[in-house]
Amino acid sequence: MKNILMIAYHFPPVRVSSGIQRTLKFANYLLDYGWTAQVLTVNPRAYERVSDDQLHEIPAEVVVKRAFALDTAKHLSIKGRYLSWLALPDRWISWWLGGMPSGLALIRQYKPKIIWSTYPIATAHLLGLILHRMTGIPWVADFRDSMTEDGYPTDPSQWRVFRWLERQTVRHCTRAVFTTPGAIRMYAERYPEIPASRWALIANGYDEENFVRAEQSEAYRQALAAKNNGQIVLLHSGLLYPSERDPRQFFRALAELKQSGRVAAGRFKVILRATGHDGLHRQLIADNGLDELVFLEPSIAYEAALAEMLTADGLLVFQAANCNHQIPAKIYEYLRARRPILALTDPKGDTAKVLLDAGLTGIAPLDDKAAIAGKLAEFIDDLQNNRNSIADDSYIALQSRQARTRQLAELLDSMCK
Repeated sequence: MKNILMIAYHFPPVRVSSGIQRTLKFANYLLDYGWTAQVLTVNPRAYERVSDDQLHEIPAEVVVKRAFALDTAKHLSIKGRYLSWLALPDRWISWWLGGMPSGLALIRQYKPKIIWSTYPIATAHLLGLILHRMTGIPWVADFRDSMTEDGYPTDPSQWRVFRWLERQTVRHCTRAVFTTPGAIRMYAERYPEIPASRWALIANGYDEENFVRAEQSEAYRQALAAKNNGQIVLLHSGLLYPSERDPRQFFRALAELKQSGRVAAGRFKVILRATGHDGLHRQLIADNGLDELVFLEPSIAYEAALAEMLTADGLLVFQAANCNHQIPAKIYEYLRARRPILALTDPKGDTAKVLLDAGLTGIAPLDDKAAIAGKLAEFIDDLQNNRNSIADDSYIALQSRQARTRQLAELLDSMCK
């Protein structure tokens, strides 16, 4: 077995939507391909929310080092205020203090062939950069999404630090991994001096074992029992950002369908699960007169969230055109849930392409109320008449975490030749 040092902020027991799954599943399934992970993460005190529901999924062979780290906003603020330099590049920069000696100790003990760090959080790449420069061990920088864009991060000081770290990362890493073709194109254009061989694509995915357990769970049985025959339930599971996943035109379209009598309380329901911005969305729901149709629900355990996906009548995707180079990780879980999908996204973006490749056409631009109203009415009609399409099994299988891990293992093996 070859060792790999994986640097990741998101790891059990953190509770987030889907960010935790990438590192956890890679660490798990790499064992099938001759790689054993040593995970350098943070002490749970640094997390905003924790849950032990996935701790049991960490294999016994995987060593987990939880280094000293604080959340600047939680631990170093006075009345909610803190010095800005204490949160550069992010609020977990103190992880560097614990992560450096912990990372070096893991390297001395396990002699990993590869260092792997994953963004977000940016401090993970800072640790990867320094440990790589100190040891010379090949380094895979897993970006997932772009670190910087025009206007992101919004704070100018943070943007400069992010761009500096991004530049250092792409110049010094052995491979830079992204989850979408659009992100690779963006970085190739931004850094034309970097050889094309440095860029790699490993998309997100779903985990079959989690779905099997979800289908056998009490949460699944309860969700089936709670179904109201004749009522159509649409679900969005996970963060609903005010800009990148702005639901305002969806709410306005839904209000029009309500006024026309096309949807009504008791016969139709939308669940927005763990949006992260309930206060803003609650006001928009009230402003559009949708209190009896749209319901904001809190975060739940991961497999319970999968059970909810499996039993919903339809699944919602929100993704703005300014995120055409991104694909929400939940897309792959939606595909595996084998429920009809309505995607409010730019038909030209990477998110739409995943669905179009699967033969799914329930797509309307997020900012087009008329298009959303038409597509939503059509989607509901198809649900009532069992006409909605789902992806075929062969396409779904290609999106699994096991398949993605095979890609990662092939990349790692090629770096060790």
